[in-house]
Amino acid sequence: MNILAALKNRFHEVLTEYAGDSDVQNLLDMIKQAQDARFGDYQANFAMPLGKRLGKAPRDVAAEILEKVGLDDICSQTDIAGPGFINLSICPDWISSQIHVAAGDDRIGVSPVDDPNTYILDYSSPNVAKPMHVGHIRSTVIGDSLARTLRFLGHQVITDNHLGDWGTQFGMIIYGYKHFVDRQAYQQHEVKELSRLYRLVNQLIDYWKSKNGLDTQQQEIRRRATELERLEQIQPTGDKKEDKKHSKMLARAREQLSQARKIFESMQTKVAAIEEDEQLKGYAQQHPDIAQSVLLETAQLHQGDATNRQLWEEFLPKCREDIQRVYTRLKVQFDVEYGESFYHHMLPGVVTGLQQAGMASESEGAQCVFLDDFETPMIIQKSDGAYLYATTDLATIAYRMNEWDADEILYVVDHRQSEHFHKLFAVANAWNAPDVKMHHISFGTVLDETGRPYKTRSGVAVGLEGLLDEAVSKAFEVVSANDDGKPNGPELDEATRNHIADVVGHGAIKYADLSHNRTSDYVFSYDKMMALEGNTATYMQYSYARVRSIFRKGGVDVDRLRQQQHPMILGHSAERALAMMILRYSEALENVIDDYRPNQLTNYLFDLAKRFSSFFEQCPVLKAEDDAIKQSRLRLCDLTGRVIAHGLDLLGIGIVEQM
Repeated sequence: MNILAALKNRFHEVLTEYAGDSDVQNLLDMIKQAQDARFGDYQANFAMPLGKRLGKAPRDVAAEILEKVGLDDICSQTDIAGPGFINLSICPDWISSQIHVAAGDDRIGVSPVDDPNTYILDYSSPNVAKPMHVGHIRSTVIGDSLARTLRFLGHQVITDNHLGDWGTQFGMIIYGYKHFVDRQAYQQHEVKELSRLYRLVNQLIDYWKSKNGLDTQQQEIRRRATELERLEQIQPTGDKKEDKKHSKMLARAREQLSQARKIFESMQTKVAAIEEDEQLKGYAQQHPDIAQSVLLETAQLHQGDATNRQLWEEFLPKCREDIQRVYTRLKVQFDVEYGESFYHHMLPGVVTGLQQAGMASESEGAQCVFLDDFETPMIIQKSDGAYLYATTDLATIAYRMNEWDADEILYVVDHRQSEHFHKLFAVANAWNAPDVKMHHISFGTVLDETGRPYKTRSGVAVGLEGLLDEAVSKAFEVVSANDDGKPNGPELDEATRNHIADVVGHGAIKYADLSHNRTSDYVFSYDKMMALEGNTATYMQYSYARVRSIFRKGGVDVDRLRQQQHPMILGHSAERALAMMILRYSEALENVIDDYRPNQLTNYLFDLAKRFSSFFEQCPVLKAEDDAIKQSRLRLCDLTGRVIAHGLDLLGIGIVEQM
């Protein structure tokens, strides 16, 4: 049962008398959970805009609507407060009946949607030429959680791991393998050596790019400094508007100069890193055209060169196995994994199709799509004949629409790709996918405690597998300390501790990411994510384990408990508050999907766990005043545990029976 949906349904017919169909939904959206429980459970704020529109006092409009809407069976009290707020308090008997229904429902009171859609979720999508690092965690866990939630709500979901298995990164590895490979290291650990080769070639490319660009960047600094000096010499005019405009120009000029200097310093650092190392300096001198050579290796791979194709076929399975090990640990699965190579043969057809549609035209030898809302075009084929990521993405959309006829496609990719996706969606909608909705589910960056992107001391992004290992190790310390500190001595053997640490450690990494608003950066901290208090997976898992502890201590037969048909007794305010929170699970899941934000679910679970803690402190369960209340409270505990376990599962996080 979705209480909010039920209330909106009651108000819908009445509100159509006051507004047209197009406005009714906006008015219904003004019915929300009350921010302060003292004023009821829900609050409707639509009387104010309606009063203004109708030329009536909002309180009169609110009273008029309340007379017409039938709420007696759901609400025990309806009040009009302030300028026209409608406060709604849910009837205790209605709560009791609904929580009884939820207790006997495999879906815990959450109904599937009436009109399911077909979703394609594109997430994780690492470059297989290098190990997964901390930057991949956000896309992977956000996408997995959204897929789980959409499926539970009844939608058809196809998850696609669009692997980077064909681009320039493989040209870099092939070039590195031909010129710098350590054969013994490759035999011992292929992927580790391939990763080293990738970093080395990338470093040498950056060296030459930086070295050749130092003079140009110095000129840019001088140009920016001259412009700033010119602006600083302009005196205030006394015109408020003009002076404010000048102040903004000054601030922008200072920022541009500062940024130009930072770029120059970064270029100097990259040059020094090579020239201060004799071996690297020798490599650089021997390979001055390495960037162009890498592009040539990539082009030869795409053109079917036998040697490069053989190397690609040798490298790819090994790289893929390395990545799969991480997915297995994270319990993440995909329906399909069609990498960039899968679409390569379709790319000429994309260019031809856009040309025939009158959307692509030549510009300086390249094939481009010019869009009214963008300053720069989307390039789909370079002057040398090479295709780009945009071309592959358009081919991917065409394939997906033909294969699955999706209603919506979600791309879970970091915020730096926003412009690319805005262009991609505009072109696809105008060309061959006019009806499909496409969303860029963007997210921020994982930071260290200094506020910088989370990297190793050498400046390399932290490996994801190492991150998970450390999390499990930290979790083992927390679990052991908690167990050792129990009043009657430790309860867990070594194997159980290891199992709990594995579940808690992996869960902590996922939950720490998912509990933040996805568009925000967040600071990575093992100590915070392992805390037994606060909004952490550890606290949620501990809350579930507390429920199971009650059942063990009381010798409760859970299967028998769930078969009971006795009414739920909610005489204590803490019981009512906990029951109301359980019934709001459906609303929480709708909030997740409304803007594709899993933190709506973590926020709900944290509130539920806090309500349970208050209930546990105020309402004896095993020592309740009579058996009827005891059984009711046991069922309430069971429901709480089921919702926590189910919610964590939608986040891709496991539970443990004891901690």
